[in-house]
Amino acid sequence: MNGTTDERSAPRRSTRFRLTVLGCTAVPLCFAGWLSWQALAGGHSPAAADASPSARPSSAVPSAGASPGSAAPTASPGASAGAGASPSAPASGGAGPLSGRTVVLDPGHNPENVNHPTEINRQVDVGNAHKECDTTGTETNDGYSEAAFTLDVVHRAREILQDRGAKVVLTQDGDRAYGPCVDERAAIGNAAHADAAVSVHGDGAPTSVSGFHVILPAKVTAGIADTSAIVDPSRRLGVTLRDTFKATTGEPYADYIGEQGLDTRSDLGGLNLSKVPKVFIECGNMRNAGDAQRMTDPKWRQLAAQAIADALTGYLTAPAG
Repeated sequence: MNGTTDERSAPRRSTRFRLTVLGCTAVPLCFAGWLSWQALAGGHSPAAADASPSARPSSAVPSAGASPGSAAPTASPGASAGAGASPSAPASGGAGPLSGRTVVLDPGHNPENVNHPTEINRQVDVGNAHKECDTTGTETNDGYSEAAFTLDVVHRAREILQDRGAKVVLTQDGDRAYGPCVDERAAIGNAAHADAAVSVHGDGAPTSVSGFHVILPAKVTAGIADTSAIVDPSRRLGVTLRDTFKATTGEPYADYIGEQGLDTRSDLGGLNLSKVPKVFIECGNMRNAGDAQRMTDPKWRQLAAQAIADALTGYLTAPAG
């Protein structure tokens, strides 16, 4: 954030076996043909076993530095005009602690935003104000963009969450010309009826400050925004994410945010318009040399993804109440 902020069907196999008899004067030959028919028509059909895709083992968690394992982008007919495909087609999870749960991961910004200034500067309604559709995001001094960082971390987190049984929806998967706009990012989570959503960012604060923080939704009831129902569960998600991220990555709380790594805001459309528990995480300050060194390291990004996935798992499996 810039300072502010196949499905493949199972193979179909014919169960019909045609036996054309041109002449059958020799009983043994007919009997042999009958046996062959029985073997083909009456035996076990592998189509039944292959009818559903095999699930990944729920215990499979990629090791640090593993490749993101991203799936090819899949187009969606519901994309905004001119914006490309969104959201990416969700992959259904298999058995695991998150089986039956839906998680939305929102990788902040888009590397192509810079080429679409008119589109991303379009104002959208966020309830209590109007804001830009999206921004270009920030980058390190060496040119590693926030958009590249967020998509890589999200791919890694998606793999872990799917291994635990979750259905994971991405708001974009590098498959759009720009955006999506902040209001559409919220709408994707709402349409998915997500159990939780996390928007992943890297901050673009002054070079002298460092650390990560989690942004929580404030209570906003204005215009099309009403966060009343999500404030409390979002805070529980946010605190879990803050604590897990610090313990897993070793990244300190941001020294420019006062509330021990937590920041409550009412000016972010992705939160204001959400109807599902949702938080943002600024994984570090990409303009700070120390943070940038960590954030450009694939092993550290794997730790960041692990922390996000573990926090979502902890939040979604915690006892009610």
